[in-house]
Parts: sequence; C-alpha cells; structure tokens
Amino acid sequence: MGKNANGEGSIWKRIKDGKVVRYEGAITYSDDGGRTKRHTVYGRTRADVRDKLKTARDRLEAGAPVKDASRTVADWLAQWRVTALAASDRKESTRALYANLSRRHLEPAPFGAIRLDRLRPSDIDGLVLSLRARTKPGKGEGAEPVRALSDSTIRQTYTVLRAALDDAVRDALLARNPAAQVRRPGVERQEARHLDGDAVTAVLRAAEASRYHSALLLIASTGLRKGEALGLTWERVDLDAGTLKVAATLGRINDRLVMTEPKTARSRRTVPLSPAVVALLRKHKATQAAERLQAANQWQNSGLVFTTEVGGPVDPRNLLRVIEVAARAAGVEGVGVHTLRHSAAVAWLEAGVHIKAVADLLGHSSIAITGDVYGHTSDDTARAAVEGLSKVLGL
Repeated sequence: MGKNANGEGSIWKRIKDGKVVRYEGAITYSDDGGRTKRHTVYGRTRADVRDKLKTARDRLEAGAPVKDASRTVADWLAQWRVTALAASDRKESTRALYANLSRRHLEPAPFGAIRLDRLRPSDIDGLVLSLRARTKPGKGEGAEPVRALSDSTIRQTYTVLRAALDDAVRDALLARNPAAQVRRPGVERQEARHLDGDAVTAVLRAAEASRYHSALLLIASTGLRKGEALGLTWERVDLDAGTLKVAATLGRINDRLVMTEPKTARSRRTVPLSPAVVALLRKHKATQAAERLQAANQWQNSGLVFTTEVGGPVDPRNLLRVIEVAARAAGVEGVGVHTLRHSAAVAWLEAGVHIKAVADLLGHSSIAITGDVYGHTSDDTARAAVEGLSKVLGL
C-alpha cells in the first residue's frame, strides 16, 4: 500500500500477477442507528478512487445516503403506492389517480426497469418524449392515429414521479431527486367546447324523458360540475332564499361511488338560483317524495337531491349516457355533461357578466383559469364592444 494523501482515506492497489489491476478505497461511518458501516469504492487510478471517496464523504456530510439504492424505479414505485402515497393526506380520488398513473406509465419497462442509482434527468426527459409520442389507431379506414395521452395526463404522470422520488430521498434511497432537475411538462390551454343557447335548449329538450333531466337543467343554469350536482343534498338547498351550497362532490373511484370534498376552497361556494330553477327543484322534490313512498322500505335515505329510483346516489356515467343520447337526438356533436357548464360560463361572459363573478360562480381558484378556458367571445360581442367604445369616443 502506497502512502495516501492527507485526508484521502484508505486507498490501496489490487495487484495480480505483479500488475496493478485496480485501486480500491474505503471509508467508515455511522448510520442513523449508530452502527459502524464500511463503504468501498473501486477505480482504475488512485485519482478515480480519491474522487469517489470524496463524493461519498460529501454525501454523508450533507445527510444523504453514502450511495443511491440499486433497486429499480418500478420496485420503489410499487412500494411507494402502498406506503407513502396511501398514508398521504391527498384526496382519495387523487391517490387512486396517482396509483393508476404509476402502474400504467411509470412502472412498465423500459423506464420502470432503470435502477434508482442510475436514474438521470435525461431518462425522465426520455420518458416525457415517449409519452408524447404514444398514439393509438384512429377509427375507420385511413384514419389518422389519435394521440392517446393528453398534455395534462403527461404533466400529472411527471408530478407522480417527482413526488415518489421526493419520498425516495426522504427514505435515504437517493441523495437528490433527478426529476427536480427536469422542467415540468407544459399544458397547452384550450378553450372549452360550448354550445349557444339554441343548441343547449335543443339538447335539454331531447333529454326531457330522462329522470335526470332536472340535474342537467340545474347544471346548465348554474354551471355546477357534474360531481357537484350529483353530490348536492337537500340540506344544502334553501328554496326560500333561492340558493344552494356546494360542499361535496360525488365521483367514481375505481369501482365505488365516493363523496369527497371539493378540490379547492373556492369550489366550496354559495350559488344563487333563479325563480325558474327554484320552481324546478320544488317540483323535483315533490316527485322524489312520491318515489320514496312507492319504494317503501327499499328507499335509501341518502338525502341527495338527485337519486336513483330507490334513493341511492347516481353514477356519473349514467348522466353522461343521457346527455350523449340527447345530443345525438338533437343533432349536436361532441357534447358531454361539462359542455353545459362551459356553455353557461360563455353565456355569462357574452352577456357582460364580470369575469370575477363568473369565476366565483364556477368555483375557479382564480380568474386566470376562467380567462384561459373561456377567453373566446363571439364576433357579434366583439363588434358590439368596439362600436360601443367608438360611440363613447364620439367617433
């Protein structure tokens, strides 16, 4: 063993048949439990080993593991899903979404097969590119492939990976999070699909025979989200005051219907009701009372405004089926339940309602979201604005 430089640590030559095969070095340290550990490194030259030992000492001094874990990304994510993610204070729907994104887009090879200690920011860049390039066949002969993953899904997948690797750092499996060095994927803002008043009326008229017609009318007139309407209870409706309070949302998580709190504090809001909607809800309440009598002891006392024939919660998919059938009957393409919400928002803005009031009605966290999603105005509205200003200026 040659003499080591001051503070270099233990470095020695590995000799075979009279020749230096490699250099080796080691440091000793105490782990979190006070146990003495030994870390050995290898290199072709003394300088290689000296640099690796310095890196190891720097990591230890920074409170990081002496080396990153060699387990695969998929192995860690599978554990993370049932431990750190499950124990987090995220909403149940968010936990289910994150777990699903991990299983579908992060854990499969080739990305999931990468070892944690070999994971680099460039690997994550490659993952994002592969997700953007993922396509599925188009429908019909000669149809172009349709992109399978939206920008928002790709961003959410990155968010899941970054959160999981943050917890890997916390658990001393990594010294730092390589995802933190990668720019979060962007999302191209697109204006929401909406219908004009005549088209909304035609779709609602085509849905009149459905038991969920009242729910669709409420959404179209108040801009409620689908889950907010289906999660609404009678105790949060004041027909005398003409208001309702949004305090819960109903959604499907895996194979269960689950009531959760709204996404943000701004989503928890009081929404005014027009006299026509109050009259609609009074009639609906009377109809529901008659159904309760008919169902007798089979009735479920859910307290919900919109229920099944026996008082249970309505699967949001049923509402979607109703409006899709009604839209086809009305000759309108590409309509979902949220199209009614979007149409209400655009109608308010077109009528000159201040964007802050529209954001409050919709439960948006900021007017920036309202502006991005509903920034379009009709040609007639734009022309009227320009002509109105010209008159003010005396032109």
